[in-house]
This record gives sequence, C-alpha cells and structure tokens, in this order.
Amino acid sequence: MPRKARVKSESGIYHVMLRGINQQQIFEDSEDYDKFLQTLKECKEICGYKLYAYCLMGNHIHLLMREGHEPLEQVFKRICGRFVYWYNTKYQRAGHLFQDRFKSEPVDSEQYFFTVLRYIHQNPTKAGLCKRVDEYAYSSYLEYIDQGDLVDTDYILQQATLDEFIGLHSENADASCLDISDKVIRRVTDEQAKALIKKISKCENVSDFQSLDLNSRNKYLHKLKEEGVSIRQLSRLTGIGFNVVKKY
Repeated sequence: MPRKARVKSESGIYHVMLRGINQQQIFEDSEDYDKFLQTLKECKEICGYKLYAYCLMGNHIHLLMREGHEPLEQVFKRICGRFVYWYNTKYQRAGHLFQDRFKSEPVDSEQYFFTVLRYIHQNPTKAGLCKRVDEYAYSSYLEYIDQGDLVDTDYILQQATLDEFIGLHSENADASCLDISDKVIRRVTDEQAKALIKKISKCENVSDFQSLDLNSRNKYLHKLKEEGVSIRQLSRLTGIGFNVVKKY
C-alpha cells in the first residue's frame, strides 16, 4: 500500500515527531541528548529551517519548525543520518534507530501554533517526568527564559511578552496534537527496575534470569524496556550484554 501523502502547510510551519523504532529509547545519557541538539543546530545552518520549539523525550522527539530552502524530507535525512551514524558508532550497533519516516502535521493558524508550542513544552510534565516545565532540561522552554541560541525565540516573543509566554504554559490544557499512540516510556529507578524484573520474569536473582531459555529471556527484555527500564539498567542489573539487551 502506498504511503499517504503529507499534508502541506500553507504557512510552512509543521509540528514534527520522531519516535524510536519498536518504542526503543533514543537517549541513554546526557551526551546523547546534547549530540542530537548539536545535530539540530548544524543542520539548521545547512537547511535554513526555523526552529520554534523542541522536546526530547526518552523514546520520541517533538519539533515545531518552519521549512526553509530544503524540504522536510531532505532535512530529516540529514538530521537522522548524522545522529544515527554517531549513535551506532557510540553503542556499537547497526541498523535503524527511528521508527519509519518522521510524522508531521501542518500548523496554519496562530491559535494552533501556540497550542502546539505549549503541548510540546508540557510533554515532560504530562509524562510525570517533572512537576513544572522549567524543570526539564531537554526542551526549548528554558531557551525563551535564558535566551538560548538554537531556537528562533524572536518569532514568538514578537507576538507575546515573556510573561504571556510563561502564563501560557501554566495553563493545563488537554490539546489533541500529533503524538505517539503508545504510552510514554518513563524512566524508573534501579530499585523500581529490580522489582519489575522480579515481577515480570519471576526470577529471584541474576543467576535465575541468566538461566532462562533464550526465547523467554528475550521476551522479558522486550517487556521490561516497554515498562521504562533503560537498556543500560537492564544490562547492569541482569548481567546480559548491552548489545544483546538493545537488540530485543
């Protein structure tokens, strides 16, 4: 079946989402987040797009951007190609990192623009990762407060004062925007991860887990990642190699 054509934006502004393949974690540590932001900045200079908002979640990414002199398809070939090459080299893996092609929706009205802006910045609070939008390190909210150099803040701050911008994000709105259909994967502590391993696999200790038959072990690894246990945690707490955990 042919892919459905993208809906074109009359304004050139889009809400774009990238997600990890099979709900996989995209970012394992702060270096991964920083590298993706660096990649956004490098490709922004090449492609000429404007970036109004971003939020990097554990297994997906939201962007609010205006198309420049390169179409979005070319933009994300650059972004994903650069980041995945670096990521695969770092983690000694091969293959895809992102699920299919990126998803996008047009943003053609000022009202919906501010709805998407708020929605993106509130992603971490909705997922329970923090209580306030200014507590999350990997969204563009703080760029508006601290005058960062990646996001084109002038576009918004010419239409709203900083106080109005802050007030917008204090509103608890349940907007219907482009998002992943699956539940958001949340970070868990080591103690929570140990409890999940015991609950899901019925294993009392590491030796029990390592003694599982391969089909059962791999099924449990996949399930535990779905529950938010990171690849590094699983490898460390079960003694299973990082690349094996990542595969499943």
